[in-house]
Amino acid sequence: MFDVTAKVYLTRAVARSSLALAVVLFLSLPGSTDARQSHALPRSHARLIGRAEAIDGDTLLVGGIHVRLEGIDAPEIDQLCTDASAKPWHCGAEAHRVLARLIAGQSVTCEERGLDKYHRLLGICRVGVLDINGELVRRGLAWAFVRYSRAYADVEAAARKARVGIWSGTATPAWQYRTQRWHRAADGAEAPKGCPIKGNVTANGRIYHLPWSPWYDRIRMDGAKGKRWFCSEEEAIAAGWRPARVR
Repeated sequence: MFDVTAKVYLTRAVARSSLALAVVLFLSLPGSTDARQSHALPRSHARLIGRAEAIDGDTLLVGGIHVRLEGIDAPEIDQLCTDASAKPWHCGAEAHRVLARLIAGQSVTCEERGLDKYHRLLGICRVGVLDINGELVRRGLAWAFVRYSRAYADVEAAARKARVGIWSGTATPAWQYRTQRWHRAADGAEAPKGCPIKGNVTANGRIYHLPWSPWYDRIRMDGAKGKRWFCSEEEAIAAGWRPARVR
């Protein structure tokens, strides 16, 4: 827990080829925290400004820092939805594609809203005056994550009424989809009971895959090659592994 009695100003500039990031943290007196946080944080205000990369439909990488878009939950990359004709479409891949297009070549500003339990920043991100979080919900490419925030509940209601994106047919909410995939993998014959996260060793380092990763079923576990199972993302991260990224 932070014990902050005065404002602390931390500025960090990161230059990586054409990428520049300015991080400014303004930490003030302690206040309430988000239910997803693994430890208490003070009330804080932060801005990250720079070029960004879309990791999936609701996560950005800004100068090496993961930012989970606050208040929304997009379909997972390999998730399928159906349209009005009951035809399947790749709603997760589409959410990722649209997010990548919204930020392409643009300077992105993310206002920090605390940390989640995986120590990713939660953020409201914008390109100019466009609220990216809200735009994904407006297009029917993300749900308002009302379990944690009602910021985009009205936007979701309008998208549902217009029957756009995930509202054009049927779609399993992303949090339910993840739960289903987790239990299916955790109860399967391959994984140690309750520990279905696959840690893979690649030329790009040690990478972990959640049961809804598009590569999950392709990975053949072999302890002799350094691969290992994890029971939680916190465990994988603490062991020095990083999450899989979609490109």
